[in-house]
Amino acid sequence: MKVEKKKALTNAEKQKRYRERQKDRGKQEMRGYLSPEAKECYRLISEQTGWNDSVILSNAVRLTYAAYKNGQVGLLNSWLTKNKL
Repeated sequence: MKVEKKKALTNAEKQKRYRERQKDRGKQEMRGYLSPEAKECYRLISEQTGWNDSVILSNAVRLTYAAYKNGQVGLLNSWLTKNKL
């Protein structure tokens, strides 16, 4: 009686499977670079809320969209500029 061992997946294969599962769930990966000000905001939000990268990014996009839909993007941008964020 032979016991067949499955070949271990490489990190790249694991990452690919993870991305495929997320895509199947309707999620989309977004990438970008953060300014030093944004990194500090990210750190504060993460510490205070316990949210992970995905939740912070999703909420940031949703809040920005809400500001846009309510005609408040200019107000939001001026507040960020005024407060050097």
